[in-house]
Amino acid sequence: MPRARWTMIAMCFAASAINYIDRANLAVAAPFIQRELHLNAAAMSFVLGAFFWTYAAMQIPFGWLADRIGARVTMAVSVVWWSAFTMLTGAMRSVPGLVAARLLLGAGEAGAYPACTKVVSTWFPRSERGLASGIFTSGVEIGAALSLPVVAWAIARFGWKWSFLVTGTFGFAWVVVWLLVYRDPERHPRVEPAELHALQLARGAQDAPDADAPNLRWAALLRHRTIVGMMLGFFCMNFVKYFFITWFPTYLMSARGFSLAQLGTLGMLPALCAIPASWIGGGTSDLLFRRGWSMTAARKTCLVAGMLLSSAITLCAFADSRTVALALFVVTYFSLSFTSANAWSLPADVAPTPRHVATLSAVQNTASNVAGILTSTFTGVMLTLTHGSFVVPLVTAGLFCVIGACSYLFVVGPVEPIRPDGPSRCPHPQLGAA
Repeated sequence: MPRARWTMIAMCFAASAINYIDRANLAVAAPFIQRELHLNAAAMSFVLGAFFWTYAAMQIPFGWLADRIGARVTMAVSVVWWSAFTMLTGAMRSVPGLVAARLLLGAGEAGAYPACTKVVSTWFPRSERGLASGIFTSGVEIGAALSLPVVAWAIARFGWKWSFLVTGTFGFAWVVVWLLVYRDPERHPRVEPAELHALQLARGAQDAPDADAPNLRWAALLRHRTIVGMMLGFFCMNFVKYFFITWFPTYLMSARGFSLAQLGTLGMLPALCAIPASWIGGGTSDLLFRRGWSMTAARKTCLVAGMLLSSAITLCAFADSRTVALALFVVTYFSLSFTSANAWSLPADVAPTPRHVATLSAVQNTASNVAGILTSTFTGVMLTLTHGSFVVPLVTAGLFCVIGACSYLFVVGPVEPIRPDGPSRCPHPQLGAA
């Protein structure tokens, strides 16, 4: 395989980290914004949730764009767009202004993950896509971890308004390197003809020439049970995961008494411990596949186990000490990241043709970000109704973890290129195949 593939996925890893730093900085700044602008929890929840409306709405357009013009241009446009509106957020002085900035930020960030999935399907064989997806998705945890100390430092040093300017500069530097480095393997000067041929053979059935391959629309994919199961499972996973980038800093400070300094140190632990989980999760399913398990058994085992273990978040609501609560958050975030690497591998595993990989990942991610809207809004409203109690949001999050596990187990069919016009087969016999 071309060695340059690791450079390409490293660039996606860096983009994911920057993406989450820029997305999560509002969550860190939220207590200070609330005090300065005199916002209650419900009002702040609408500001936090605004991002997800446009982020979800723009997934499919960006996925379609990545499938048509490639990851190089799509990713560059996306990063420049979101970096500019990250900086603009710090200039807002009202709720409508903050909501507008977050809406535009969400629209720009929507291009990142469909394009990263396209990179994985283009540069990696089927037997390495779990690890490759784990690498780029671990940037999420790096970003979530770094956002706490970086933004906390910027707020302490310059104030919350300037923290957005600091984080917004990262993306512009990344784009310069990306445009210099990235090319598809067919156009990359460091890929030898023999390497390219080996890669094309190893990318799977989707790359096999087929003159009669149908020009399927993305809407046709929604009729397949596997796609529905992927959307539901990812929705449940991100309902929990987005708690960490919306209300988690507020929870630590208000419910557990963390100071700003402790938020920037101890608050990093769940995200830091989750970084290797993405690599472990993707690498585990790849290893099982190489050892003779079916792709269905390899991916589903990791997906279901990770979702069930992440339901530990419910116990955080009843932990007597903040040390125990923080440890349970570590287990939850680790398990979610373990699951995430395999969830992001599925679009490349089941796409009927290479022209559908980014679009399919966008369809899946659209559903997941409806969860972002619900998480931020539901939590804010419940805090207002219960006078600051996080019990209901945390118990609800644990319930969604179990629902997500059931979706991956019972709704998602065989993990193989789907036939939208063909029969939907029962997944259960393949689950135990090894």
